[in-house]
Amino acid sequence: MHHYDVEQSTGGNESQENKSPDTPKTSKPSSNGSPRIQDNSFLVEEAYNQEFGVMQHIQNFQRYWNSKDWIYTFTQEWPVDRSPRHQLSYTLAALHSGDQPASGAGFGDVILNYRYQLLGNGEAKVAFAPRFSALLPTGDYRLGRGAGGVGIQGSLPLSVVMTRKLVTHWNVGTTIIPNARNAVGETAASFGYNFGQSFVWLAQPRFNVLLEIVFNRSQQVIAPKTTEWTSGLLLSPGIRWAYNLKNGLQIVPGIAVPFGVGPSSGEKSVFLYLSFVHPYRKLPKK
Repeated sequence: MHHYDVEQSTGGNESQENKSPDTPKTSKPSSNGSPRIQDNSFLVEEAYNQEFGVMQHIQNFQRYWNSKDWIYTFTQEWPVDRSPRHQLSYTLAALHSGDQPASGAGFGDVILNYRYQLLGNGEAKVAFAPRFSALLPTGDYRLGRGAGGVGIQGSLPLSVVMTRKLVTHWNVGTTIIPNARNAVGETAASFGYNFGQSFVWLAQPRFNVLLEIVFNRSQQVIAPKTTEWTSGLLLSPGIRWAYNLKNGLQIVPGIAVPFGVGPSSGEKSVFLYLSFVHPYRKLPKK
């Protein structure tokens, strides 16, 4: 079961328990006056907080063809202060486990996120924004929809503008669930870590090409107080484009085709993305 891939998140990170303008996080006009895409990568988290007064709604859907797993997530990001140094967000999920085809679909675990803009911002060449998350066991672990216990997650997203047309994002993170459960209720402490990198080519102000690489390694409960390590490695080419409305709303659809290599060789999936970015208060003129 591709449970949440919490190592990728939210936000994002970035997939739930599985983002990035490629310059600023909020819409800035390009040289021809049309706002550029100011949005997230798909599987890799960016290091830019939202501008104060602007919020983002992110929807992801991923379907794995081999395992028959699928997961839908909804994330909402809120800036806290005018800096904006502090940002809060949450991620909700619905999913289906291919290991239990008769179980149907249901809600998964909830993730609550806090992120601090430690270095730079969307207009800087280098930005760094550590994230801390709490994982709440709202999904039914017996049906493969959750980890079965409260967990914590940390992520270190770094964003670097390489050239005027190329931006890259780097992630390293870890997830700890002290009392994870498997489908039969056996309990053990679970640990996982992840690495990610994305390249975003700004082909046009409103059209981008992405290539993402994500590696996850985590412990799965197989018996009381016993776990085994599993690994996953995905390459994900994708595209995204934007529609800019006069009222300030930016709509960004996207699609990617992640496929497994190495320990995940043979795995295939499709990833759909839809983001809405808009002001929720009157923004000061710049």
